[in-house]
Amino acid sequence: MANEVVMRKIYLFLFLIFFILFSKAQNYSSATTSYNAKIELLLHSMSVDEKINQLSGLFGWEMYTKKNNLVFPSEKFKNFPQIPGTLWGTLRADPWTKISLLNGLTISEAVEATNSLQHFAVIHSKNHIPLLLAEEGAHGEMAIGATVFPTAIGQASTWDTALIRQMAEIIAAETRVLGSNIIYGPILDLAREPRWSRVEETFGEDPELVGEMGVAFVKGLQNGPYKAISTLKHFTAYGISDGGQNGGAVTLGKRELLENILYPFRMAVKAGAKSVMASYNSIDGIPCSGNTFLLSDILRKDWGFTGFAVSDLGSIDGLYSTQNVAATPEAGAALAIKAGLDADLGGTGFGNNLKKAFEEKLVSIKDIDTAVSRVLNAKFSLGLFDNPFANTADANATVHKQSHVTVSRQVAAESIILLKNDSVNNKHLLPLSKNIKNIAVIGPDADNAYNQIGDYSAPQQAGKVITVLKGIQNKLPDANINYVKGCAIRDTNFNHIDEAVKAAQHADVAIIVLGGSSARDFKTDYKNTGAAVVKSDNGNQPLSDMESGEGYDRTTLDLMGLQNKLLQAVAATGKPVILVTIEGRPLNLNWAASNIPAIINAWYPGEQGGNAIADVLFGDYNPAGRLPVSYPRSVGQLPVYYNYQRPSKHRYVEEEATPLFPFGYGLSYSTFSYRNLSVQNNSAANKTAVKINFSITNTSNIDGDEVPQLYIHQKSGSAVRPKIQLRAFERIRLKAGETKTVTFYLNEIQLRNWTSEEKWNVEKGEYDILIGASSDDIRLTGQLKI
Repeated sequence: MANEVVMRKIYLFLFLIFFILFSKAQNYSSATTSYNAKIELLLHSMSVDEKINQLSGLFGWEMYTKKNNLVFPSEKFKNFPQIPGTLWGTLRADPWTKISLLNGLTISEAVEATNSLQHFAVIHSKNHIPLLLAEEGAHGEMAIGATVFPTAIGQASTWDTALIRQMAEIIAAETRVLGSNIIYGPILDLAREPRWSRVEETFGEDPELVGEMGVAFVKGLQNGPYKAISTLKHFTAYGISDGGQNGGAVTLGKRELLENILYPFRMAVKAGAKSVMASYNSIDGIPCSGNTFLLSDILRKDWGFTGFAVSDLGSIDGLYSTQNVAATPEAGAALAIKAGLDADLGGTGFGNNLKKAFEEKLVSIKDIDTAVSRVLNAKFSLGLFDNPFANTADANATVHKQSHVTVSRQVAAESIILLKNDSVNNKHLLPLSKNIKNIAVIGPDADNAYNQIGDYSAPQQAGKVITVLKGIQNKLPDANINYVKGCAIRDTNFNHIDEAVKAAQHADVAIIVLGGSSARDFKTDYKNTGAAVVKSDNGNQPLSDMESGEGYDRTTLDLMGLQNKLLQAVAATGKPVILVTIEGRPLNLNWAASNIPAIINAWYPGEQGGNAIADVLFGDYNPAGRLPVSYPRSVGQLPVYYNYQRPSKHRYVEEEATPLFPFGYGLSYSTFSYRNLSVQNNSAANKTAVKINFSITNTSNIDGDEVPQLYIHQKSGSAVRPKIQLRAFERIRLKAGETKTVTFYLNEIQLRNWTSEEKWNVEKGEYDILIGASSDDIRLTGQLKI
């Protein structure tokens, strides 16, 4: 068997030499002629069938076979009459794909899989065209062994764009050394509907924050030492569907679409993003997968996008089958490609349907060539025609190396948000003393690795994910730490609350870890899109913990199951209680906010979350995360995002109209003062340029980070304006007693409006410049006159 492996490697090496020589002979090498000239050569020699198949993206995990320590193309892949242009999820492993640690790929086997598929494609396709290999990777490539970072909502909570760019460079590195070359991410949907199942995958509710995080992610993927293509998701308005239904219709005005929803996408496109994914939903009755206004007029004509647009899984089919805007499947294929959609994720939307549309003259060869040229351009830009192969030694040396794990821990630490820290016995409860002897660690999320890493995560080797319990044990190895699960996330049949109470009674402090879970399991059913299917409780089997993640939309935001009862019972012991929330969306913390002295939110903090949380609990890290979404008091308040249009909201009969915790909010173990605001309008006749200076002082004896935020308030406009709007931010580190000057700049894009005349314009008038520590904590106010 060892000889077979050696021979296989020798064969691939010889083929690599052959392929390099062959590509140069065919004039496809990147050193010879321009991409356009090479693409024209290819298009001239490709058949219609070969072109159409270049537009198909098939399930990659079905295309390899693993047997006797060898990985090679499956019969399904080898029997295709034409080689597809893209494989999606070749290295993906999760309950939907049925790829587990038992039958999945090691790092070396992953390289073998991608290399063997590329080898087969370039040998057996008529024009020797390599594959695009796309993977999910918004918080780490979804492959066994890859580094797992906090989900996007946690990444955004860092408000640290430099760190997110560094993280994305790592994701690109691990992606490329394994042989893949596209990452589906970042997700730029505005999360303004917390009932929606995919809030965890977003950067939050604000266009400026989402845009800056998206730009950092795109640049990290595409401009670092290892270069992967970034596919922006989901274009567009996917996160604000009616009723919070995943993939549902969206009721939206044009001004809101242009000013807010598209704002972060424009930023990411201008930063160089090379791919965009159309979303499932319709906007005002027009599906995004067949929307010429979005895919051609806005994306290409207005923004100058030159990359390729891909459908979400099965969304081209949906134009006919679910949204019913096409009378036949071939009409749906024609609608999509003529609107500007270039590639078909799933492979059934184009394929035979597009061929039939061509034969029926619903599309022209020019329509097809335009789409194919964009896909081929991506392959040339990645250097795949020069060398599509990965190297096993590089992969084993790169994937999950210690420096990557260190960054994962840093992102987790910076993402943690201190929501509350009241005094107990005349002293803030947090940070805890490391001299504490007896600790009760309680809750369903305290020691569950999969509940901690979020949706779109691969199976994890035992011990790789550091849970909260393990993190506390690592921090205080000599303390008496008593762990009791207490209850499940959803299943009310698991009730160990009495045991949890006893543990708290014998402890000096109780750390209770509650919230949610996006952990998929092999018992769950899945749609053909990969979304989980929610089933009613039949009382016969234990419910999974999953209450968030794709497909798990909610009607309430309450803590599910017995979690509130567990929290209340532990609090009734009179012992100091710290609540740690691990969750994918803001959940109802009303009772906790009134009765628990200390609360920290960790979202889904990734594989190093337990260590990062312990660092915060015991003072080795001073928290400075800020909320990227507003925390509602109830679903009856929704929508509750901070930058709502005027007039100001008034209270309801039952409760305030204000959120429980506002956008941008987060506490620290340090205190800070703001002074010396200066607003300079340096605008010229045709250029808007505003410079804002102010100083921040750490007024405590503890080093810490602060996140100053700049909001604007336009006093009057031709159309109704938001109450306030974030336009700049920065995370800065200040030593105890240190003062720093902060400088922000505002440009025309940040100040312009889609006016009542439906034109972009920076409207004349007065603007308030608001500097604060959150959207509800303004420290300095200045004036700007345009």
